Order: sequence, then structure tokens, then C-alpha cells
Amino acid sequence: MNWRRLDGTPPRTRLPRGAVDTQMHMYLPGFAAAAGGPGLPPDPLPRPDDYRRVMRWLGIDRVVITQGNAHGTDNASLLACLSEMGDVARGVAVITRDTTEAEIARLSEGGCVGARIMDLPGGAVGLEALEGVEARAHDAGWMMAVQFDGSALPDLEPRLAKLRPNWLIDHHAKIFAGATPAHVDAIKRLLDRGNVWFKFAGCYESSRDGEPDYPDIAAVAREIGRHAPERIVWGTNWPHNAAKTVADYPDDAALLDTTLGWLPNDAARHAALVTSPQALYGFPALE
Repeated sequence: MNWRRLDGTPPRTRLPRGAVDTQMHMYLPGFAAAAGGPGLPPDPLPRPDDYRRVMRWLGIDRVVITQGNAHGTDNASLLACLSEMGDVARGVAVITRDTTEAEIARLSEGGCVGARIMDLPGGAVGLEALEGVEARAHDAGWMMAVQFDGSALPDLEPRLAKLRPNWLIDHHAKIFAGATPAHVDAIKRLLDRGNVWFKFAGCYESSRDGEPDYPDIAAVAREIGRHAPERIVWGTNWPHNAAKTVADYPDDAALLDTTLGWLPNDAARHAALVTSPQALYGFPALE
């Protein structure tokens, strides 16, 4: 029996055709966790068929699968999941500056379109490798997802501003110390560069105020949404790997309604769900 919620009352927010979930993890049996990493999520593994139920529940049509921390720099599980999901899926892999052109070509052929930086406990490749990964992503025509403790964002801004590929500030910037005007201004300046996006996902991971409304995260999200609605993408953060019990597990429909409600209007929601992820992750435009 699966203790994760895979269906339920539909969200009040009706997702448009072609909606993309840009942040989730997926697993298949037979791929061991990397030594020294955070380990696989609790059984039963959250598998493709489980996620398909979530897609039907929430109204999601397309998905970006992010390499989970448990597998480190071994992207075999990610490629297997991409193969299982088919054309509706794209992948964000973990690479290093030493990843060969042949390996990146293999990952691209398997559906990968991006590289992940995860500079938090459990992450396989952090900011110490940023420029090396950036060079490989740039040469491959990939985007980058960059996740770190955004408390340091004002100091990191000059370094981040030099990144050449399309890239995104992950998980609401994860400003664990609490956002100040300096943090928000740094985000706005980065978005204004034209190759930077901001991801609405996993708000509960960095909120100091907590559920159900996450007012601290909401305040920043609303301001960014007003400033650059065309620079936002959205994700479920399924299967919520920080949750270990049913009591800890969020209601995906309620979370969807809350986070998409931080955008100013339907046009901004359509951009975040369809047109912006199409541009960033290389999904085909809808006919």
C-alpha cells in the first residue's frame, strides 16, 4: 500500500492544456543509492505509474524529472525513468566539469536538457563546481537548475550574473534566513538579464512561517510574479522526499492552489505552466 497521496479532490485551479511540472523526482527498482548520499526515499519507491496518477489528479500533461540526490552523479535511474515516461518528459541530470562530451550526448539522447547544482546537504554537486558545470552545460546547449541557501544571494549575485546558459533560481531561492529587500532586488536584477528564471516549488522547505499559507514565501513570490511573470516556472516537488510519514505529506492539490494563487492573473499562470517551461526545457509548442 502506498502511503503517499496519489489522488483525491481535484485542485480548484484548472491547469491549461500542456501544463508542465518542472520539479519532481522519480525512481525505479534496481538502482542502488550512491555511497555516502542521503539514500533512497522510503518504500514503496515513488515510481512512474504513481506519478501518472498524480498527473491525472492535478491536470499535468508534461514533466521535468530531476536527478535525485540519492543517485549522486550516476544518471542511470533518471534515464530509465525518462524512457518509461516517453515524450512527455525531459530530464535534469547531475554532471561535473569532467563529464565527457560522449556522456553528455548520451544523456541528451535520453531526454536530458539540463544540469543540476545542489549546494545543500545531500547534494552531489555544489557551488564549488558551478563554473565547470556551466561550461559543460553551455557547450551542450543545456539549461541549469541552481539550488543553494539564498541567504547569501546578494553576495553571490555577481558570480551568478556571469552564467551564460539559460538557468533558474531553484525552490523560491531558499532564503533560509528570511528575505530582505536586498534579496528581492538581487532576484529581480538576475531575472532582468533575460536568461534567468525563478521556480515556484517546495515552498515548505524554506518557509519560516509555515503552512497552510507560507506568508513569508508568498510575499516574495507575489512580488517576483508582478515583476517578471514571464520568468517563472512551477513544480510540484513530488514525491516530497523530506516527508517520511503520511502526517508529514502535503496535499498536492491544496499546495498547487496556494502557490499558483501567488501569480497575478491567468495569463501569468499560463506562462508559468506552459510557455515558459516550453522555452526553458525545449518542449514543443502546442499546436
